[in-house]
Order: sequence, then structure tokens, then C-alpha cells
Amino acid sequence: MIKIDKTENLEFLEKSIHHLEATGFENIKADMEGYETPKSYIRKESGVKITPDIVALKNGIKYIFEISLKSEKPLLLKSKWLFLDTLSRLKSNRFRIITTKGHYKFTNNMLEDINLTNKSPIRI
Repeated sequence: MIKIDKTENLEFLEKSIHHLEATGFENIKADMEGYETPKSYIRKESGVKITPDIVALKNGIKYIFEISLKSEKPLLLKSKWLFLDTLSRLKSNRFRIITTKGHYKFTNNMLEDINLTNKSPIRI
């Protein structure tokens, strides 16, 4: 999610965190109150701050999770996903996308647009 959408969708973010805890993820960091904030990255060109929605560990492997909900600014979301995917591959981490009912088509279209069709979203 981009920063504008986070304030409106805190419930789904919390639901996603509970789902991850139930599936064995630990040391969860999330971009919301009550959790440690994941490391942010700043884009030098525009000064845009990129923070993953959720970062967690499972079996010693770091996973970066992004929440996919319909957005007003899909271009910003696409660039964020591409950056996080590239970063995770550089550091041998995993990048996953979480979505929910009503947002599957939007998510799949976004993944097709940026050639990340090998990613299958986690459906909650």
C-alpha cells in the first residue's frame, strides 16, 4: 500500500498480520502502531520514502509482504513493488503480495503490467 491508503485500511493490515502469525511467521515488523517499523528506503531522484507494509521471518528467511488494495495512484504502487521485488532478490529474501476479495483482478492486472506474473498473491 502507499501511504495515503494505509490510514484507510489499517484493519486489513492487522488481519494480514494475524494471518501471518498463524502460519508460523515470527519477528513481524509492520508499518503501523504497536509494531516495530520496517527499514525504509528513500528514492534519491524524488525523495519518496518506500517502506514495506510487513517484514517477517520464517525458517531463517526474511519475507517482505505488500498489501494489494485498489489504489488512486497505481504508478506509485507499481514502482514500489518493482523496487521491493528487486531488493528482495538481491538479498536472497522473498517478496509476497497479500490481497483480499474484491481486489484480485486489480492485483493480477498490476502484476501483469510490471511482468511479475510469477508471483501469486496470498488471498485472505
